[in-house]
Amino acid sequence: MSDPSASSTAGRPPGAPAHRHRDRHGRGIRGPLAPPQVPLAASRAEMFDGLVLDSADRLRRRLPQLGRVDFEVHEVPEPGSDEEPVPLGRAVPEDGDRPARIVVYRRPVELRARGRDDRAALVHEVVVEQAAELLGLAPETIDPRYGQD
Repeated sequence: MSDPSASSTAGRPPGAPAHRHRDRHGRGIRGPLAPPQVPLAASRAEMFDGLVLDSADRLRRRLPQLGRVDFEVHEVPEPGSDEEPVPLGRAVPEDGDRPARIVVYRRPVELRARGRDDRAALVHEVVVEQAAELLGLAPETIDPRYGQD
């Protein structure tokens, strides 16, 4: 009888690893395209959520009364709303024990934005408009740079 370990090393130089399935051509082991902390690894929805949170944080620093307001991202407006044009966001006043909310609709905003910078500016504009509506203030009061490009 032959030794099974002897047959598995036949044809390999001494000290070489037994199997090299993932290291073909000596290029190294395959891994993810980008590490998780790199923006490439974030989905479009996650990047959009980050834009809304950044705008919310900027406004909360200026206006402490927005500290109790929830900021949400929905894909599209609820079916049955026949608003024309399609809204980009909505302000929902507090209702009993439910806090006030500012909702930004991701798909309509993405369809109107021409690029990444335009999308970030449009998200901030929508958040400012909805915060102004919720607080009963002019958008320029919420953000002095509102409407300036």
